[in-house]
Amino acid sequence: MLLDVIEVEPLRDYHILVTFDNNEKRVFDVKPLLNKPRWQELKNVSLFKTVKVWEGTVQWLHGQDICPQWLYDEGEKCD
Repeated sequence: MLLDVIEVEPLRDYHILVTFDNNEKRVFDVKPLLNKPRWQELKNVSLFKTVKVWEGTVQWLHGQDICPQWLYDEGEKCD
């Protein structure tokens, strides 16, 4: 099943709340990515909060993005 992200909200402690087009919500922890070179700038909370929906997934100001299937599979289901 291919899912698209329809909404994203930055949360505290480098988590994001992701809503998919099937109306399920998942909380995804971005912290494990922050030590990789491409992601390090997102340790700056102001930049982290620039997350937005882009073409069915999430993207940050400088082009960092995450596969929607990974967001779904690895995200923690919430009500």
